[in-house]
Amino acid sequence: MRTRPLKVALLGCGVVGSEAARIMTTHADDLAARIGAPVELVGVAVRRPSKVREGIDPALITTDATALVQRGDIDVVVEVIGGIEPARTLITTAFENGASVVSANKALLAEDGAALHAAAEKYGRDLYYEAAVAGAIPLVRPLRESLAGDKVNRVLGIVNGTTNFILDKMDTSGAGYSEALDEATALGYAEADPTADVEGFDAAAKAAILAGIAFHTRVKIGDVHREGITEVTAADIASARRMGCTVKLLAICERAADGRSVTARVHPAMIPLSHPLASVREAYNAVFVEAEAAGQLMFYGPGAGGSPTASAVLGDLVAVCRNKLGEATGPGESAYTRLPVSPMGEVVTRYHISLDVADKPGVLAQVATVFAEQGVSIDTVRQQGKDGEASLVVVTHRAPDAALSGTVEALRKLDTVRGVASIMRVEGE
Repeated sequence: MRTRPLKVALLGCGVVGSEAARIMTTHADDLAARIGAPVELVGVAVRRPSKVREGIDPALITTDATALVQRGDIDVVVEVIGGIEPARTLITTAFENGASVVSANKALLAEDGAALHAAAEKYGRDLYYEAAVAGAIPLVRPLRESLAGDKVNRVLGIVNGTTNFILDKMDTSGAGYSEALDEATALGYAEADPTADVEGFDAAAKAAILAGIAFHTRVKIGDVHREGITEVTAADIASARRMGCTVKLLAICERAADGRSVTARVHPAMIPLSHPLASVREAYNAVFVEAEAAGQLMFYGPGAGGSPTASAVLGDLVAVCRNKLGEATGPGESAYTRLPVSPMGEVVTRYHISLDVADKPGVLAQVATVFAEQGVSIDTVRQQGKDGEASLVVVTHRAPDAALSGTVEALRKLDTVRGVASIMRVEGE
């Protein structure tokens, strides 16, 4: 074993950073044995130096992150500060000054991953980011390495624990969205401002990363169709249950049937209770991968939190340190296919549409005519009416999203349709 330690700088010391530092300290001997050299934490960059950080030597604390990554003797920089800047500049500066990087920054990787990979390649460094997608769940490395010889056709997953907790509580307890969100906040699953989670931004960033790795093409967060869960109602949950389904916020990345394009989207969807993802409860994550040779694979576990995410960070740290000792680098970006990302209008799926209509003869015929004129085939219809008002629930066969949008627009023009109560896609069949 080499006695000279590999030097590590930590950018950020919040929930994840402090846990990563703790593991580096308490498991130092084990990490050294696994790597082949000791690992030494030599600096921790923070914004609030006065805060007490248990288990971390105060002498390591600095507010000058730029000076830390410019030292020139750092082997690995661990970035867990999040956001676009200054993280982007600090990472590229680390590459320039001889350090490889382990990051948990999904937003930055989804926005500017290509440039970061290019910088890592230019300077001969590693860029690892297992923790950016699904916490402790090993997902990036299996896609990037274990399935490198296979053809992945679809990645379907629950990649945000906050939204899964909310939807699970709405399903199991009958709570409304606001009640379930309040419970998630009280338990620490939701931030004070939950927008990134409940509006799907967090999941969209992860979908962009997964699609890029799975399909060997560049996908940015702006390419991902995004819908959140704020409009999901107790009535939607009940309708799903009547169909033998449950509602989940899904990240779906697919290769087109002809192999010439890909799609990436995040939105609530009904999935059958028989599907493996339907049983994923509370704040857990799970990702279902469909590959040509390997078949169907499912990865499941805690997708967020200090300890799970730090576990992924440390796994990457071990891999990068081993590469350093071997004077090698791991796999970089693979974007050779250069496949275009198709717009959401071309995505083909099933739909569950709930309409408020007048309770009188001929309404169903009018609605069916609109679907037929738009080329959308109806699978089932359920109607309930009382005192001149009725609800009509239509489940379609598979159709392009653009055709469904045209159908909804035409339905709203009917005098007998009082309103479109909800539209939800049906997946997993």
